[in-house]
Amino acid sequence: MRVFMDEAFLLTNQTAVHLYEQFAKQLPIIDYHCHLDPKQIYENKHFTNLSEVWLDGDHYKWRAMRANGIAERLITGKEETDAYKRFLAYAETVPYTLGNPLYHWSHLELRRFFGEYGLINQQNAPAIWKSVNTKLSTGSYRARDLIAMSGVEVICTTDDPADDLSYHRAIKEENDFKTSVLPSFRPDKALNIAAPEFTEYIKRLGKAADCDIACYADLQRALENRLVHFQRNGCKVSDHAFDYVPYAPATSHEVTIIFDKALCGKVITIEEEMKYKTFLFLDLARRYAQLGWVMQLHINASRGNNSKMQQLLGPDTGYDSIHDYRIAAPLVALLDRLESEQLLPKTILYSLNEKDLAVLCSMIGSFQGAGVAGKMQVGSAWWFNDTKAGMLNQLNMVASMGLLSRFVGMLTDSRSFLSYPRHEYFRRILCNMLGEWAEAGEVPADMELLGGMVQNICYYNAKTYFDF
Repeated sequence: MRVFMDEAFLLTNQTAVHLYEQFAKQLPIIDYHCHLDPKQIYENKHFTNLSEVWLDGDHYKWRAMRANGIAERLITGKEETDAYKRFLAYAETVPYTLGNPLYHWSHLELRRFFGEYGLINQQNAPAIWKSVNTKLSTGSYRARDLIAMSGVEVICTTDDPADDLSYHRAIKEENDFKTSVLPSFRPDKALNIAAPEFTEYIKRLGKAADCDIACYADLQRALENRLVHFQRNGCKVSDHAFDYVPYAPATSHEVTIIFDKALCGKVITIEEEMKYKTFLFLDLARRYAQLGWVMQLHINASRGNNSKMQQLLGPDTGYDSIHDYRIAAPLVALLDRLESEQLLPKTILYSLNEKDLAVLCSMIGSFQGAGVAGKMQVGSAWWFNDTKAGMLNQLNMVASMGLLSRFVGMLTDSRSFLSYPRHEYFRRILCNMLGEWAEAGEVPADMELLGGMVQNICYYNAKTYFDF
């Protein structure tokens, strides 16, 4: 029986061990999609205790604690000032997460950052709390330290068009911090015309763009202003949360009327919402292609399911799930429209529903080309699929229908500075899969070929694809 999480953790054969140790382990990390706060990076946030750095903002852990019957005040910490009680509540929960990636992630986080190799449970909790807090008190485990310890070369945060990006500029001016922190353009609020807060957001966007937005043409000018602003600040990637994929062709006249109706506070019909979203999205996608940006589409999430808790705690607090919208027809229509105009940008497609994997992997094959290797991508196993089984499913599907060797690899999609061991988790799973193929004689036991493939997927493909 092997020791829990030994040096060959997740590596079941010697080829896998060799691939990981010699080709994957020491590579830098490119985190091309995350939700870290650039303000915290600029200010080099100091974490006062383990609960703050380990639990705050981590809705993966919050969901597990709720499932374990932990009181809500101990989960998000909004009503609990005793950080030790919160830590104990999670330490009590961890043994129940066997089979969930949280069990591995939690141990990796304490091992890789703080050298804590004991099992996480109620018995060991007091010693872990004391040891890690002692380390945190030294001031050597601040936000930038954790990033540097993980070997992170590039971070792409998630930013609204109305954001001023002042922290990104300030970080860039500091020569002693070597990680590039770049913005990503996420215009969801400009697209969500039926949202109650839409009119207030349009005012905020107009203020950021230094123009009054009184019609759709004004909105176009404001967004163009922000696109240029993001480009000047190093942006190379956009992102859209498409819980469903809209496709309803409309004329500019129709969209102008719909936008005017929204600004007047009138109710927008589903058909009008679809037309507006389709028209504006196509406008934006064309500009991404012209700017040379990568476009990401995150599809099929059901957000804010628990209305009571959404109202109490706000979004992104662990009350989302997988949706089952049909996506093939509208997504093909959107991509085909852009391709027909020769304005389809490099694109990464993610679906939260695993049923869509085969659809997406076959779909992207219809839009590859233009002299760009791997122009169209099916993104890394995302959110609820960010598991060993989910990663293997995504890797095998990409390999069976396309070119796995061109895949741009892992991302964190996280708000936690301790989430970077997820890249190690992914790299070990990738190396083991390739090792199993080699050991079974399904691929050549050629370490130059397989090792190069590992290095490309873990680092070099992303560096080239995003032009970092």
